[in-house]
Amino acid sequence: MTTEHTRSSGDSSVIAQIEALDAARSALVADDAVLRLTETDAEERSGYQPATEDGLGERMIMNMGPQHPSTHGVLRLVLELEGETITRSKPVIGYLHTGMERTGETLTYLQGPTNVTRMDYAAPMFNELAFSMATEQLLGIEVPERAQWIRMLMCELNRLASHMLFMATNGMDLGAVSMMLYGWREREELLRFIETVTGLRMNHNYIRPGGVAADLPDGWRDDLLRTLEPIPERLEEFDVLMTGQPIWQNRLQGVGVITTEECLSLSVTGPILRSTGAAWDLRRDMPYLRYDELDFDVLIGTYGDCFDRYAIRLGEMRESIRMVRQILDKMPDGDYKIQDKKVTPPPRARIGESMEALIHHFKIYTEGFKVPEGETYAAVESPRGELGVYIVSDGSSKPYRMHMRDPSFANIQSYPHMMADSLIADTVAIISSVDPIMGGVDR
Repeated sequence: MTTEHTRSSGDSSVIAQIEALDAARSALVADDAVLRLTETDAEERSGYQPATEDGLGERMIMNMGPQHPSTHGVLRLVLELEGETITRSKPVIGYLHTGMERTGETLTYLQGPTNVTRMDYAAPMFNELAFSMATEQLLGIEVPERAQWIRMLMCELNRLASHMLFMATNGMDLGAVSMMLYGWREREELLRFIETVTGLRMNHNYIRPGGVAADLPDGWRDDLLRTLEPIPERLEEFDVLMTGQPIWQNRLQGVGVITTEECLSLSVTGPILRSTGAAWDLRRDMPYLRYDELDFDVLIGTYGDCFDRYAIRLGEMRESIRMVRQILDKMPDGDYKIQDKKVTPPPRARIGESMEALIHHFKIYTEGFKVPEGETYAAVESPRGELGVYIVSDGSSKPYRMHMRDPSFANIQSYPHMMADSLIADTVAIISSVDPIMGGVDR
C-alpha cells in the first residue's frame, strides 16, 4: 500500500481474533451492549441533550433519501441537525423489499442460485457460492477440485469488479468525476470476461450446488491475462489521482470514525471492521474452497475512518489480482461439477442420445433433488463482509427455511455511530465508505 493508513497483517494470531470475537459475543448480553439498548437508553448514555426552550440549540429534522442518488440505493436517512452538525441519524429501510428469502423457500435447491444472485447485484457470485456451499453441506458432498478453483477465480474477479464500482461511485460522490469514468471503464472489462464465462454480466446463476454451470471456455487464460494486464498500472493511477491529494485526504481522514468494539457489537464485518485494525477475513481465518493454498495478505487500517476504508479496498484489489494469478498457475484439470446424476443435470448433448439422461434432466429441472433433513450455515467473505446462508431442510427438494446474513444489512447499523457530531457535508462520504447494496438489505 502507498498510504500509511493501512498495513498488512498476514501473521496475526487466529487465536487472538477468536478471543476478541468471544469477548464481543459476551458483550452482547451486557447491560451496555449496543444491541440491547432502547433508543431512550442510548440517548441517555450518549449524553444527548434535547433542544432548549429558549431556542438555543434548536434542532431540525431532515430526510435524506430515499430517492437521493448518493444514498447508493433506496435508503432513507432521518437526520437531526443543529446548524450543520448531525446530532442524531437513523437509517430507514424497506423501500426495496422483494421477499427473496420467502421466495427461496418456494424454489428447489437447483433454482436457489437464480434467486439469491439478485440480492447483492454488485457481487452476485458470492450469493451463489454461499447458497451452494450450504446446500452441499446438507447433501454431504464435496465438489471436484477444478470446480473449487473456478469458483475462487470467478469470486475474486467479481470482488475486483465490485471494488471498481466502489472506486467509481465513491469518487463521484465526493466530486472526483474522473474516477467515475475510470472505475467504470475497468469494471466493464472485467464484466466482459465474466460474461464470456457465464453468459451474463450480472445475476449469473453460474455457481450451483455440485459445481459450476459450465467449464471455462477455450482461450479463457489468454483472455483473462489480457484483461488483467492494464489493471495494476491503472490502480497506481487511482493512487496518484486520489490518495495523495490534499482535498481527498481532508474529505476522508478523520471522518466517519468507528471503533473495533462498536463494529463487533453491531456485527459489522468486511473492510469496515478491518479499517479499525481488526484483521478478520474468513478467507484466511475460516478458510473455505482452496483459499488456504493461496498466499495473500489481510489489509487493515489504523483509524477506522473513511480514508482507511477507501485505502483498504484499493489494496484488496491488488491482493485479488495476486490471488487470480496464483489460481491461473494452480488451476487443475478435471470435472467442473460433481458426477452425480441425482444432483447435477446431464450434459445437454447427452439428452438427445440417452433416454436415461433425458429422464434425469426432466426430473431435476421439474422436481429438483431431495436434500436430507437438517440445518446448516455457510459463510463466505464478500466484498462487504461476512455473507452467510442459513438453511433448514425437511427432507424435500425445497428449503423449509432460508435466511441470508447479508453484510450490508448489518453494516448500515454503523451509520448513527459514524455520523454522530459530523457535518452534513460529510454524510455522503460516510454513506459511500460503507458501500451498501440495498438489494441485500431489503431482501
